[in-house]
Amino acid sequence: MTDWQMILDTKFAVPRDRPIGELVAQLVPMLRSPDPVIRDRFGYSILSTWIARGELDAYLGQLGDAMAARFGDPEIQARTFAPLILAEVIGRGRFEQTWLSAFERWYRTETDLRGLDPRLGWLHAVAHGADLLGAFGAAEQLTAADLTGLLDLATVRLLTRTTHVFDAWEDDRLADAIARVLSRLELSREQAVEWLAPVAADFTRRDWSVPVPAHAVNTMHTLRMLYLLIDRGFRLPGVEGEPIQVWHREAILEALLDVLRLTSRHLG
Repeated sequence: MTDWQMILDTKFAVPRDRPIGELVAQLVPMLRSPDPVIRDRFGYSILSTWIARGELDAYLGQLGDAMAARFGDPEIQARTFAPLILAEVIGRGRFEQTWLSAFERWYRTETDLRGLDPRLGWLHAVAHGADLLGAFGAAEQLTAADLTGLLDLATVRLLTRTTHVFDAWEDDRLADAIARVLSRLELSREQAVEWLAPVAADFTRRDWSVPVPAHAVNTMHTLRMLYLLIDRGFRLPGVEGEPIQVWHREAILEALLDVLRLTSRHLG
């Protein structure tokens, strides 16, 4: 039996007394476990660390296929931990169009948006999905059409009716993912702002004098954070240097302001 705690205690050193493929085969099922210690502390942390270090480069295709299949899993924890591992795979430079398609189908339709569940631990569909959206947004294999599809996907996720108000940094992480997509040179000025049209239409129809529905609150909060990221620049985790600036900055800021003005009489 593998001593997973020992792997953590030795700074994620890969055991050399057995094939690494055997270890991967044990770790992947752990990402479905309802036990957050098994799933998060062991399965996710070990796999993500080994992927980032390049230890599993020979298994990236296999892992990507497995995670893409998980988007159709009946267990919520399996669906929501798949994007975290797939984001690591994409970050290592591996990409398959089928992975993007599977993610898009899941992210636009997921209805279980719980953050921290008392029994299952962190689920966090919106935030974990946002991390993968941002990883796809940085993938050099994507075309301008793929990138606009990601922006449209973010809009669908925001405008989908829900009773869940973002309460665990989901808005920040989704805003960060959108900013990463908007930093791509392939996007034209029009493509960088047209994804906001459905949001403007939704906000224009809304009666802001009554309690604001959860999806509108989520959208407002996400766009406010996005405005800050576009205005001030943003950083990638663990990357030093100057903040990243997006192309078409002024056009995006003005489009964001136009939308946010629909929600508040205090904006000039």
